[in-house]
Amino acid sequence: MPAERAVRPPAAVLFDMDGTLIDSEKVWDRSLVEVLRWLGGTDLSAAARRETLGGNLQSSLRIVFREAGVEPEPELFDKAARMLVEKTAEFFADGLPWRPGAPEALRTVRAAGIPVALVTNTGRHLTDKALDGIGRAHFDVTVCGDEVPHGKPAPDPYLRAAALLDVPVGDCVAVEDSPTGIRAAETAGAAVLAVPCEVSIPDAPGRVVRESLVGLRVEDLSEVLAAVRRGR
Repeated sequence: MPAERAVRPPAAVLFDMDGTLIDSEKVWDRSLVEVLRWLGGTDLSAAARRETLGGNLQSSLRIVFREAGVEPEPELFDKAARMLVEKTAEFFADGLPWRPGAPEALRTVRAAGIPVALVTNTGRHLTDKALDGIGRAHFDVTVCGDEVPHGKPAPDPYLRAAALLDVPVGDCVAVEDSPTGIRAAETAGAAVLAVPCEVSIPDAPGRVVRESLVGLRVEDLSEVLAAVRRGR
């Protein structure tokens, strides 16, 4: 019986978007720097850039205000938020490059008949613009950061995705690139396949680290689920 459980494919695969499927973190960097300079700052420090990885709009903006040395007064914060969304939407409209192996990985999972969710901290408005390019047909459901009470690193986005797919979150594999997203998925109870983009990710009991999505097979996802279960 344990051997059968070890080779069972995941009930669903839950993909992060920014930095995992598409190389959009650099786009966010450009938008954040434009807002920072509008606030009177110059550039984001390396530490601040790392802090924004995988974060939502609100948390990233707070970092920008801190770096600019400006108090986030409500009216100014709202204006900066609108500017950030508008700038990012412009950049998204120019097209977003796939991360290595990402489209093939999505097609592999779909061909196996495994449910797929997109789980992102990005808001619905910008996610829809990204989906115009990468394709909605890859996903059975999509969950955005502004559609749950708390975005990543809280587990809410992953719990909602599993609920929408009507599968146990503990039987799912989440594919993530950032510490913020990994924490959200692990807290939710999903097994994690970590594919680092901007920062390195250490091995840990709740995850398997892979260099890229190139050549990803369903068997690999089954092994992630089995390995994480053994480590718990």
